[in-house]
Amino acid sequence: MRDEEKQILSKGSKWQRMLRKKWVFPAIYLASAALILTAVLWFQNGRDNATIIPEEEQEQTKVSYRNEEAVPVNLTEESLLMPVENEDLVVIHKGFYDFDSTEEEQQAALVFYNNTYHQSTGIDLVTESGESFEVLASASGTVITAEKDALLGNVVEVKHDNGIVTMYQSLEDVRVEAGQEVEQGQAIGIAGSNVFNQDAGVHVHFEIRANGVAVNPVDYLGQPLSEIVADMENGTEEERVTEETDRNNIEDEEEAPIDDQEEQETPEEETNQGA
Repeated sequence: MRDEEKQILSKGSKWQRMLRKKWVFPAIYLASAALILTAVLWFQNGRDNATIIPEEEQEQTKVSYRNEEAVPVNLTEESLLMPVENEDLVVIHKGFYDFDSTEEEQQAALVFYNNTYHQSTGIDLVTESGESFEVLASASGTVITAEKDALLGNVVEVKHDNGIVTMYQSLEDVRVEAGQEVEQGQAIGIAGSNVFNQDAGVHVHFEIRANGVAVNPVDYLGQPLSEIVADMENGTEEERVTEETDRNNIEDEEEAPIDDQEEQETPEEETNQGA
């Protein structure tokens, strides 16, 4: 028992002797301060890494995300197609009257009706066998006309973007109605005949118009609608219309002197007869 008491007293005296030394308490203070500082820095670093988004910003982010418009993954512009199922089965019976073409091509693009020659404003498609065939929409759009015309037969007009309209005339049967949305390649009727161009037989007269101006379908088949718009903006088709007007004016001027000459000769003839 005494031995244990001696050991306890001996250990206590050692701690007492150590605490009496001047460097013990400063060392304890420094160690404690270091531990506290380390804990504070660790806690502060954890708060900095965890970024807190204010509730207002979170709400704005949610709203702006919901209001974003959906962007199509694959946005492809349609190209104009020949209005038939199989291009190899049809031929162009009569082409578009182009002022830049040869004289022979221009004559071939004239339609004779009621003792008058008319310029073709589209192309006439026929089969070599003369059989009827299904007529398809050249591009997607809205049907604005589906009616029977006394001269042209059944007529269907489809409106597309940017003022482009495709026209299908001489239809025997119509499968769409005004106001209907049609997809590219959708059947809109059956080729037939009409009074205006009886020589073509069973055919479909196909036109493309941009803001009311007829353009050559052959130039734009396989091309996007924007190509027509670009040409119109660049004045390509406007120059064609201007050229057409100028040529008509020239023809009128060439005919005018003849009439004037006849009027001038008439008084002279009357004078000679009176003499």
